[in-house]
Amino acid sequence: MANSKDKKNNVKIFLIIFGIVLISVMTILLVIYQTQKAEEKKVTYDQLYQDIIHKRVEKIEMTVGSSSVNVKYKDSDDEKTSNINSLQPFMEFVNEQLVKNDELKFDVKTPNKFITFAENLFSFIPTILLVVLIIMIFKMQGIGEKSKVYGENEENNTGVKFKDVAGLDEEKNELIEIVDFLKNPKKFQSMGAKIPKGILLYGKPGTGKTLIAKAIAGEANVPFISMSGSEFIEMFAGLGASRVRKLFEKAKKIAPCIVFIDEIDAIGSRRTSNSGAESENNQTLNQLLVEMDGFESNETIIVLAATNRPEMLDKALLRPGRFDRQITIPAPDLLGREEILKLYAKDKKLADNIDLKEIAGDTAGFTGAELSNLLNEAAILATRNKHKSIEKDDIESAVKKITVGLEKHNRVVSEKDKKLTAYHEAGHAVVSKFLETQDNVKEVSIIPRGLAGGYTMYKTNEDKYYISKTELEEKMIALLGGRAAEKIALNDISTGASNDIEVATGIARDMITVYGMSSSLGPISLKVDEPYELQIFGENITDEVGVQVKQLVDEAYIKAQKLILDNIDILHAVAQTLLERETISEDEFNAFFE
Repeated sequence: MANSKDKKNNVKIFLIIFGIVLISVMTILLVIYQTQKAEEKKVTYDQLYQDIIHKRVEKIEMTVGSSSVNVKYKDSDDEKTSNINSLQPFMEFVNEQLVKNDELKFDVKTPNKFITFAENLFSFIPTILLVVLIIMIFKMQGIGEKSKVYGENEENNTGVKFKDVAGLDEEKNELIEIVDFLKNPKKFQSMGAKIPKGILLYGKPGTGKTLIAKAIAGEANVPFISMSGSEFIEMFAGLGASRVRKLFEKAKKIAPCIVFIDEIDAIGSRRTSNSGAESENNQTLNQLLVEMDGFESNETIIVLAATNRPEMLDKALLRPGRFDRQITIPAPDLLGREEILKLYAKDKKLADNIDLKEIAGDTAGFTGAELSNLLNEAAILATRNKHKSIEKDDIESAVKKITVGLEKHNRVVSEKDKKLTAYHEAGHAVVSKFLETQDNVKEVSIIPRGLAGGYTMYKTNEDKYYISKTELEEKMIALLGGRAAEKIALNDISTGASNDIEVATGIARDMITVYGMSSSLGPISLKVDEPYELQIFGENITDEVGVQVKQLVDEAYIKAQKLILDNIDILHAVAQTLLERETISEDEFNAFFE
């Protein structure tokens, strides 16, 4: 609803500005045209003097109070004008000529007040349009302000309850007391308790921060006012701070209520002393801090904010008394993903053999939004394939489409590239099979998807919250298995391993600089905001980090080559099967090792 009204306001603003610009252009062109026509019809005073003497002029008209005269010539139907520098001598001259020339006529007219007013108004049109344009610019800001602050984003009933939020049981339990406070604040106030003024929700995109904020308002049955942090920022200084003031004025009038600020890092990032846009951000943040401090203890207003980057926020925003409570909204675990899938599957027509728990196991790391998108993509594929219901193949195809990319059956691939891809993917799969910490291979394919010429898909068996050094090392070995297979089986290397090398190098770098897994440097963190901070570890620290990273990657590559050499026959068999069938399933791959 809010978006449609915003669009209508934007269309209205566009039409108004377009109309003003069109009128301005037309006015300017009209003024130029009139000026040119006026120049064409002008006659100089000296020329007029001579024309009257030589009896070329038929009629002279003068308006009282005007310094110009209209002249009609005998040989022309058009009238011309002439400016009179000195009126008295001209009148005396005309009177003399009237006596001498019986054909000459002279009229004096009383000015038409309406025409005079219209002419004066016409001369002021450019100035009037300029003033109107300036007013409209400020009105444009006002329209945005009203639509965003005075009701467009206000929902008296969000229609979302906690039952509509799955996979966040602990987070919901933490927020139930907020609902209780909004429903019955006196119970807390009688005990001397103060509910948190602000609650910060942070987590990766799609985890459900906005959804759970709406659920709180829905459970408490209070108005929900929402704004995005970027909506406070405007090009005019002070407008952001003004919007913050008006937002909280509105909240105080309709309390109890919830104020939700999405992407608060847009205005809540660390303050600087810079000018321009940074200065405007600082003013907006300062006003937000002042408003949150201005709450009285009996005001039932809860400020919820969401961000993907809590480390960017100003420390003053996070101190007690402002955003007292900070709640992480994580990606759901196995049980959470299953609950989310059940929630989004209610309106989907699933086949009887669909096991949502199995799908949850194959989608580790997926957020709620991604799981919703997964089922939606599966429904689209089922419709496209003319299935009566969503089948297992539809869901598996949707997972591949989301994680790997769109399948490219029509892409023309040369036999040489096809063979290289087959050995590359076979190298990943074979090497992974002999690494204890790596996931089982689910599928290997040389059918292009997205930008990839092929892919090796792994079966995720569990959610991982910590990763050991051994697992990181073996992850690098698996990544470099493709390059090792190319080198050993084809005696050549290609650009196909570029992403593998990039990821492996990143893992090695993080092991040294972030996780403190270096044998020589020890458990220290070299993750710094500014390069000069590394100097505390010595002048040669960057060289040492480079040596350690290279050593880890080189060791992984050597181990990958050894595994390929030890199992070269299996590698050839897997690659040859890929060339024949293009895709190998989990069972077919495991059969090579029996």
